[in-house]
Amino acid sequence: MQRACAAAIIRKGQTIIANPGHSNDDKAALDIIKRLGAKTIFENGVWKVESGGVEPVEHEINCGESGLSIRMFTPLVALSDKEITINGSGSLLTRPMDFFDEILPQLGVKVKSNNGKLPMIIQGPLQPKNIEVDGSLSSQFLTGLLMAYAAAGAKDISIKVNNLKSKPYISLTLDVMKQFGLQLPENRDFKEFVFSTVLSSEHSATQPVSYTVEGDWSGASFLLVAGAVAGPITVKSLDLTSAQADKAIIDALMAANTGIAIDAKGITVHPGEMNGFYFDATDCPDLFPPLVVLAAYCNGKTTIKGVNRLTYKESNRALTLQDEFDKMGVYIELNDDIMIVHGTGKVKGADVHSNHDHRIAMACSVAALKANSETIIEEAQAIKKSYPDFYEDLKKLGADVSLPFTHFNL
Repeated sequence: MQRACAAAIIRKGQTIIANPGHSNDDKAALDIIKRLGAKTIFENGVWKVESGGVEPVEHEINCGESGLSIRMFTPLVALSDKEITINGSGSLLTRPMDFFDEILPQLGVKVKSNNGKLPMIIQGPLQPKNIEVDGSLSSQFLTGLLMAYAAAGAKDISIKVNNLKSKPYISLTLDVMKQFGLQLPENRDFKEFVFSTVLSSEHSATQPVSYTVEGDWSGASFLLVAGAVAGPITVKSLDLTSAQADKAIIDALMAANTGIAIDAKGITVHPGEMNGFYFDATDCPDLFPPLVVLAAYCNGKTTIKGVNRLTYKESNRALTLQDEFDKMGVYIELNDDIMIVHGTGKVKGADVHSNHDHRIAMACSVAALKANSETIIEEAQAIKKSYPDFYEDLKKLGADVSLPFTHFNL
C-alpha cells in the first residue's frame, strides 16, 4: 500500500488503488502524498489519486512511525526544489538516518539532520548520478532511490549496492514500479541497478492506472501461526507468487511439520506434533516474532538466523522477544546473528508489554491462544501501525479477547 502511494505521486495522472490498507502506516503514506501535491478521494472502497508529480503544498511531512515511509519518501521529497522538513514520531525519532546525510548531497540535495536523526530538512532537486550505497542496514533506502531515479528520468546511470539485505523487498518495489509503468532499471543480480534509457510509460497520463494491493503476508503470518497453535484456521487472498518476503512463513510452517493444506480456497493450518526447525530470516526479518511463537510450541530447539536485522525496528526486537517470552516461560538464547528458541510446546499466561511494537503485540497475542492462563498485553494498541483489525479478527476466529482502554486481555 505504501509503495503504491509512492508510485502514485511520481506517476503523473490518475491512479486507482483497490483493496487499500487502513493501518497507521498506510494513513501516513496517504497524508504524505497529499502534502506533496496529490489529490486523493476515497470512493466506493478505492482510493483515487490524481498527481502532477512531486509538487509540495506543505513545508513539512510526517511519516508517523513508518520506517518504510521515511526511507522511501525522503528521496521523493528531494525531487522538489522546495525546502521541506521531514519528521516522524515514536521510535522513528531514534532510528539512524545517516544514509541520507551521506548519499543525498552526492545527488545535489541539501540535507540538514539532527545528528543523523529526525527531523531532517531537505532541499533538491535531486540529480541522478552514478553512486554506490550500503544495503546492509535496510533495503528501504534503495527503494526510495530507485523510485526517485525513475521519476527524475535517469539515463545511462547506475546505483551499485553492497551487501544488500532483504532482496525480496526490492523485487516487490520493482514489481510495483512495473505495474505503474514507471521507468525500470536493469537489475544485475541485486548488485547494480542500471537506468539505461528513459522508457516511455505503458500508461499515458490520461489513462488511469488501476492497482490492487495484495493481501499482506506479514500480517497473515501471525494468523497462519495461530492456526498451527490453536487452529484450524484458513487464510484467504494471499498470493503464493507474490514478491513479498514474508511468504517464506510457509517454508517455516512446513519445516516445523505443521498441518498445512493449500488449495483454491486459501491456506489452512491446523495443530500437529511440531518439531524444532532451522530458518534463515535474514531476508525476511519481520517474520521473527511469529517464528518465535511457532518455535515456542514446537518440541526441541529452533535456530533462527538474521538477528542482526532486528536492532533498528520499533524496538530492539531480539531483546524484546527474549524478555517478553521469558515472562511466558519460553527460553530464548541470543548468540550474535543467531537466535535459539527452546520449545517445550507449552506457554504460560503472563503480563507482558508490547514495547510499542506492533509485531511484539501480535506475537504475544498468538502465543497466548494456548497459554495455561490469561495473558495481559500492555500497550496492545501498537497493532494499529500495521494491522488495526487484528484483535477483531482473533475474536471472529473464536479467541476470548477483551479490550480495556490501555491493555489487552487474552
